[in-house]
Amino acid sequence: MSETTLRLLDEALLTLDELCRAAPVAPGWVAERIEAGFVRPAGGGRGDWRFDAVALRRVRRMALLEREFDAVPELAALVADLEDEIARLRRRMR
Repeated sequence: MSETTLRLLDEALLTLDELCRAAPVAPGWVAERIEAGFVRPAGGGRGDWRFDAVALRRVRRMALLEREFDAVPELAALVADLEDEIARLRRRMR
């Protein structure tokens, strides 16, 4: 997904199905990570969740870590948190 597309997503909210197609992950996978507190929907309640570009990037990164490195969800969430913090600090330094 291009940066331009991600910038457009910053203004839009995805449904669970749209997130799952963009990530790609199963709805059950997302629901498990939400219930564990690893992913936060931008709006809506269970069954009507909405996701922003931040959630999409996080889901894609966590899924990659779990798949490629056989990471448990807790570790994938921690790595995603650390990467987000590093990016925030780099932006602050500029």
